Amino acid sequence: MYRFSIAALAGMLFAVSAAAQVVISKAWVRGTVPGQQATGAFMEISSTEPVELVSIASPAAGLIEIHEMVHEGTVMKMRAVSKLAVPAGRKIEMKPGGYHVMMMELARPLKKGDIVALKLTFRDKGAKPLTVDVNAEVRELTSPAGAAQHKGH
Repeated sequence: MYRFSIAALAGMLFAVSAAAQVVISKAWVRGTVPGQQATGAFMEISSTEPVELVSIASPAAGLIEIHEMVHEGTVMKMRAVSKLAVPAGRKIEMKPGGYHVMMMELARPLKKGDIVALKLTFRDKGAKPLTVDVNAEVRELTSPAGAAQHKGH
């Protein structure tokens, strides 16, 4: 028989309720042509607690980075970032022309209708890792930002 003090039980309940719930929606990947070695993945991310997206993995790509688009003078440049903050209660939109997932060293061409498995790793304020598996549908190579509505994860 287990015995817990009320304080210990309350502490366990708080620990459970304080865990972040991360929701991924509208996940999609831009299609490619034969020989193309890179593409982008896009999605919306929200969380009940503040978290940081720190890595992404997929069997579809040998190298995956979180990227942002920034203006440097009159030139728009893309650069890798080590993490992406997701504040509690706010939706972060990863989209063409903004933050996005850059998938490089592709294992094969990605065509419309394919499903790409992504494993996103987040860290909460206590540095505790949280992984979320996402199946993202591949859209046409020419898909504009925000084109079709898609059910993500």
